[in-house]
Amino acid sequence: MNNIRHQHLIFDMDDTLIYCNKYFNLILDEFITLLSGWFKEYDLAMDDIRQKQIEIDVAGVHVVGFASEHFPASLVETYRHFSRLYGRPLDDSEERQLKLLGSSVYEKEVEPYPGMVNTLESLRLAGHTLYLYTGGETAIQQRKIDQMKLSSFFGERIFIRQHKNITALEEIITTQLLPRQDTWMIGNSLRSDVQPALQASLNTIYIKQELEWAYDIVQLQTGSEQSFHTVSHLTDVPDTIHQHLNIYDNEQKRTWG
Repeated sequence: MNNIRHQHLIFDMDDTLIYCNKYFNLILDEFITLLSGWFKEYDLAMDDIRQKQIEIDVAGVHVVGFASEHFPASLVETYRHFSRLYGRPLDDSEERQLKLLGSSVYEKEVEPYPGMVNTLESLRLAGHTLYLYTGGETAIQQRKIDQMKLSSFFGERIFIRQHKNITALEEIITTQLLPRQDTWMIGNSLRSDVQPALQASLNTIYIKQELEWAYDIVQLQTGSEQSFHTVSHLTDVPDTIHQHLNIYDNEQKRTWG
């Protein structure tokens, strides 16, 4: 490990280091059950509720980014859509109930992915510099960071942004003076993590999760000069990086004789 070339590793947080989407899905299941009961006489299908919420949710994130009020608002807007569609009167108490339900997702206890501490510790011990780059509101994301004691790994190298895109990533690369050939983006979102990293010519590791948010799924635009890897588990990250570096260094030795 001591001979491994020093790298700069930028980690996403939600659904890369800690669980996130599963809590939103639990709230959505409760919301869909609630709405199907309210609209029982109209035979409103659960799948129709789910698809409309996804449509409203994804469209809104493009506009407001990862704002905390957006998810509760998407539940209310889905409710209003079907109320208008079927001519069912809107009810203020029902809307308040939906807002509270949506907001409750941010009160869930934080849970790390298996091997989070060991993965970060092994990379730090290997001599690499770690950075945290997460999307959302500062207060909510900082609470998660504090609960997981992530500053012990990332120090002051923590970046919270309302929008995660190529502009935000380039700002981090520029201000931190990161060498692109020795910098990695590690995350679960094709849209927010992988695509911007490929555009920025960073090495990229995509951690594919079973529960993917519809917003995260995009068709990648290829063409990056840097490496792109897909893994299934966070614990696969250190070996993926070090194997890549060994292959690269061996190729360079052959090239230069």
